[in-house]
This record gives sequence, C-alpha cells and structure tokens, in this order.
Amino acid sequence: MPLLRDATPDDLPAITAIYAHHVLNGTGSFEEVPPTEAEMAARMARIQRNGWAWLVAEEAGEVLGFGFLTACREQAGWRHAAEDFISVRHDVHGQGLGKSLVAALIARAEAAGFRQMIAVIGDSENVGSVGLHLSLGFRQAGLLRAAGYKAGRWLDVVLMQRPLGQGDKTPPR
Repeated sequence: MPLLRDATPDDLPAITAIYAHHVLNGTGSFEEVPPTEAEMAARMARIQRNGWAWLVAEEAGEVLGFGFLTACREQAGWRHAAEDFISVRHDVHGQGLGKSLVAALIARAEAAGFRQMIAVIGDSENVGSVGLHLSLGFRQAGLLRAAGYKAGRWLDVVLMQRPLGQGDKTPPR
C-alpha cells in the first residue's frame, strides 16, 4: 500500500502532470487548460497556509495521486464544511488509492473540526468517484444539471455530503 503523506514542493512536478492528464483527457475537472506548476504551487501554498490538508500517495518514490481539502466557501458561515478533491494517476485507477486518499482527508477534516464533508463531482457519469464516495459514507445531496460544458457536451455535477464527528447533532465550538 502506498504511503500517504503531506505534500511538499518537491511533489509539484508529479502533481501537475497527474492533474494535467485529467484536465486534458477527462471531465472530472471543468478546467480546460492545465495549470502550470507555478499555479499548482500557489494552490498548494494557499491550502497549507490555511491549515488544511494536501496529501500525496507515494510508492517507491513515485507520486501516484494526490488529494486536498479546503473550506467549502470563504464566507464565515461555511467554516464547518470542508470540500475534498482527489486525482489519481491514470494508470493506477481502480486499485483503492482514491479511497485511501479520501479516507485520510476525512480523518484530517474531522481532526481540524469540520462537521461536514462535501464532494463536488464533475460529470455525473463519473461512477468511479460517486461509488468511492458512497463507500465512505457520503450520500447524494444534489445534482446540478448541465452546470458545465466541456469536451463537446453538457456536464452535470453531483453533490455528495458526509457528516463528520458530531455532524449537525451538536453546535460547533
């Protein structure tokens, strides 16, 4: 099983390449132009500066995937809801790596005091991501029909949600 650890700037070339493949060849991200390594570095720095997790899955010195969590939105009322994102190298899909990354992000979000985890899944036909989240206790919370347009077609967005810790059973501190 790969090692899951906090990402460092040394991981940026692999992270950028993994994400670029999915931007150019998939519909899970609505970006159409892959971000540069400098842009990915800025994104990582912002997430880590806020105390949120950016993880990589590494095996034999190779980064096979990455994932991060952020607050859902910047407004104060959203401070108890986290959003997860993962991207796995295209040649290692279906081996449980994405599930391991999301499980680790759930644990980190709970430790950070988040009460809800939101998954925003681009392309409702992304059954792998939907199934992965279902297997970890997420439930479908909504569907945004034709919310994006990429690869010559309209794409739905699946919203999924999972309570963390006490969820909405008690007020946050």
